[in-house]
Amino acid sequence: MLRAAAILFDMDGVLVDSKAVIERVLHRWAVRRGLDQEAILHLPHGQKTRDTIAAFAPHLNVAEEVAWLDAEEERDVDGITAFPGAAQLLGELAPEEWALVTSAGRDLAPLRLAAAGLPLPGTMVAGESVTHGKPSPEGYLLGAKLLGRRPDECIVLEDAPAGIEAGLAAGMRVIGVATTYPRSRLIGCMAIVTDLSEISVQRDGSVMPLVLHTRD
Repeated sequence: MLRAAAILFDMDGVLVDSKAVIERVLHRWAVRRGLDQEAILHLPHGQKTRDTIAAFAPHLNVAEEVAWLDAEEERDVDGITAFPGAAQLLGELAPEEWALVTSAGRDLAPLRLAAAGLPLPGTMVAGESVTHGKPSPEGYLLGAKLLGRRPDECIVLEDAPAGIEAGLAAGMRVIGVATTYPRSRLIGCMAIVTDLSEISVQRDGSVMPLVLHTRD
């Protein structure tokens, strides 16, 4: 049982299953630029596109590649679905009780949520909202601030090591979601679930009114 006043959600790998889209786009990028197609599919998840490009292909013009990849991802939403339990969990929360903190762009995030049949957040921190992406805590700290909550009042839901590191560095508790990485990679989490169907929310009248139960 974990208590919180707000929940901060990562998007891809937590709310939305976009793995097939991401792999298709990365494959097209690899072919376009003559990059190693196998290696590119093992790039770390959960980070801003520009950070991934700068690390994997520093010889390319990062701004140009980001623009191309962003456009491809916004165009390709075929097959995107919500993970089990995502719609139900979001439906149990009031708009001021949750925020989206994603490395995706502010135009891409709503497209993927809509394709998955999920509601748009009242509060969203997108890739362009921060100077430093995950594993920096900047995004999660901004999400808490926008909701008017202290970091220790928030719980983060993350599927990737970079995002978990960001949540912990922000002084928040993290629930790991084992959709993208094995549980052994989700280090530092208070609990680990297979997907959001394993999380339920109750309320009481305390200062931290959300009571989260997991099957972990």
